Amino acid sequence: MRLENAPDLKELMPRLQRVFELACQKVMDLDRSWDPARGAPVFTVQGKYTTRGCTEWTEGFQYGCALLCYDATGERALLQLGRQRTLERMAQHLTHIGVHDHGFNTISTFGQLRRLALERRFEPPAAELKLYELAIRVSGAVQAARWTTILDEDGQRTAGFIHSFCGPHSLFSDTIRSLRVLGLAWRLGQLLMAENDRRVSLLARLAQHGLTTARYNVYYGEGRDQYDREPGRVAHESLFNVTDGRYRCPSTQQGYSPFSTWTRGLAWILCGYAEQLEFLATIEPDCWREEMQRHLAAELPAADSESGSKLLDKQYLTASFLRAAEATAEWYIRHSFADGMVFWDSGAPSLPPEPDWLEQRSDPYAVDEPIDSSAAAIAAQGFIRLGNYLRNRSEKERAERYSAAARLIAKTLFDHPYLSTEPAHQGLVLHSVYHRPNGWDYVPPGAKVPCGESSLWGDYHALELALLLKRADQQEPYVTFFSP
Repeated sequence: MRLENAPDLKELMPRLQRVFELACQKVMDLDRSWDPARGAPVFTVQGKYTTRGCTEWTEGFQYGCALLCYDATGERALLQLGRQRTLERMAQHLTHIGVHDHGFNTISTFGQLRRLALERRFEPPAAELKLYELAIRVSGAVQAARWTTILDEDGQRTAGFIHSFCGPHSLFSDTIRSLRVLGLAWRLGQLLMAENDRRVSLLARLAQHGLTTARYNVYYGEGRDQYDREPGRVAHESLFNVTDGRYRCPSTQQGYSPFSTWTRGLAWILCGYAEQLEFLATIEPDCWREEMQRHLAAELPAADSESGSKLLDKQYLTASFLRAAEATAEWYIRHSFADGMVFWDSGAPSLPPEPDWLEQRSDPYAVDEPIDSSAAAIAAQGFIRLGNYLRNRSEKERAERYSAAARLIAKTLFDHPYLSTEPAHQGLVLHSVYHRPNGWDYVPPGAKVPCGESSLWGDYHALELALLLKRADQQEPYVTFFSP
């Protein structure tokens, strides 16, 4: 990535305005044409959104896009659309016990509505605001209940993670962004009540999941296996023996191999840890320690509550999260095109040799392996948040490095050939990849690989990125999942 080519915010503003103009039209078109009986729209085929019966993890992005567009433009019809569809259709997701995606569906809808209401962008009835908060609290507790307990570094069963829809053995990198719903639900006062009225702290489960993911899904060039030669590589999935709680091996569902980096998984890690660092910075150390002590006393009533856990040490947790965020950020910078785009997987079999392409602009139509624009959109938001976190710690040089990376990616995403300007194409950002191993993505006639199509998570995260940049330029309040 050539960071010296990053634009300033003023240079980006005309592009951002165009993005929201296009997005408003596309959001309304999709709502008019989509039959919800089909399920949730997932990705486009020949420019039209279609579904894929895996899980309904993208419906919140559909209505969340409308709310983000309203935030940026003030178009009341978009607020009405996002608000009405959320109240009509999102309740079923709140108690979905079979997925790790609550942070996606709930924060994108009920969370956005709550934030807009508290920012005085609209005034729902008091009971409706309470409904948003109840939805977040329920969703956070249900997500936290999807729990696998494993051994910690001291051999005690005080570690764990939110397991993926693949089962209790499976830890996905994606799930780091679901921690948002645990954090906000905890902030609203929610507990998970387990058997025998055991009180489980959502904040503690957030911390435990984050520590486990940083330990097993992120590599630091320390020789964990024969392929751990470079810091920042990410495994999409880690597998555990649920009987004895031991780690077994890396794996992947959507990447090329367990020993290569599926770049959207890396982007989830970068974005997820960066926003959790912002959240952790708002919690006073004494408050943190008291919460963790209560949790450990309930989890280990017969043991010393200090034993076998790093949870009491907020500084240790913060350092672990920051290490994962910075390692993946630097990996992304080293392994992207000059304009900030990335291939879908670092080990895909037909990649050109490095460094032949690293100093070039990307061309999604002239490659032998697909580029994943959705990974870039997610990573760019992570770069912004990591830069913001470091800037608040007065680490200005590193902060500007990551902020420049975000602006460079935005410059590329929001222009040809990535921005979808055709009214007939329902997607906003082109060249997104869903599931390359399964062959789910559309390959147009004459092309070697999937290209020219969009995904709802790519479109949604591109709009979150655009909103963060727009607000920064206009010196408006900074948006977080826990704001205001």
